[in-house]
Amino acid sequence: MSIEFHRRMLADRVRHEAFRAALKRAIRPGSSTVADIGAGTGVLAFFARELGAREVWLYDPGAVLGLAEVIAARNGIDGLHFVPARSLDVAEPPRVDIVVAEVLGNFAYEEDVLETLRDAQRFLAPGGTLIPASLVQWVAPVTTDRFERDLRSWRDVGFGLDWSDAERLSRNNMYVFPIEPKDLAPDTAVVWDSLDFTATIASRRTGNVAWQPDETRDVFGFALWWDCTLLPGVVLSTSPYAPRTHWDQIYLPLLEPLATRAGDELQLRLETETGGDESGIEVRWTVRHQRGGTPLHEQRLSIGAGWLA
Repeated sequence: MSIEFHRRMLADRVRHEAFRAALKRAIRPGSSTVADIGAGTGVLAFFARELGAREVWLYDPGAVLGLAEVIAARNGIDGLHFVPARSLDVAEPPRVDIVVAEVLGNFAYEEDVLETLRDAQRFLAPGGTLIPASLVQWVAPVTTDRFERDLRSWRDVGFGLDWSDAERLSRNNMYVFPIEPKDLAPDTAVVWDSLDFTATIASRRTGNVAWQPDETRDVFGFALWWDCTLLPGVVLSTSPYAPRTHWDQIYLPLLEPLATRAGDELQLRLETETGGDESGIEVRWTVRHQRGGTPLHEQRLSIGAGWLA
């Protein structure tokens, strides 16, 4: 993995302030022990020691953990134990008071967050604290063509050739874009999934939502984002209505835009399953457009259909 990924993450003040606030609330100075799962460059472990954690275990299978150890030594940070392994592969971890795991992807689910946090209970002493605690997934129709124009570029390739098969592959993908409130119809964001990380979590997730437009609008795709409660009162959000983070937002395209009118119904079914293919996650979205109870259009897309075999 390129260090550039970590540079962008470390430049995200919103992320750091939220996790630091959660750690400060959870740590009992001089007493608490902490496990940092998916530690990366170690910044959350460093926060934990600064805030008074007695010992911190850092788990990460990547070469970046070696860099974290070098940075800790250069800055005189002690009380750290570096474990170069995936937390899921550690057979008998020491039990700690606090587990912090920032393994959230742009879509939230694509970095094995469900499996990692489900397994993280093994690392906690009785009565221990898991950070993050819960997550809510949001979706809203995109009603501007800013991102649609990029996908249509296949139609401008030219050379007298039909590139529609390549365009279809592009549309069966999810994209990370900086979506803005102006890209969404007002008051259309709805929750499609919610998770309690302290409970048993299924890796397969499904959500069904619907909208009734109040005026004529073209719908070009869907924006997705999440709100993550690290601890009660400490929320980290990737919403386009919140301060921007390095995660930005997810854009799910359509095969073709839908022209909706007031009184129509737009239905969306989202299905996700982590693991199994090169992307680490499968996402399927089915869109149905009805008018007066009569079906007009149905589109089925999935990121699995967007991979080149």
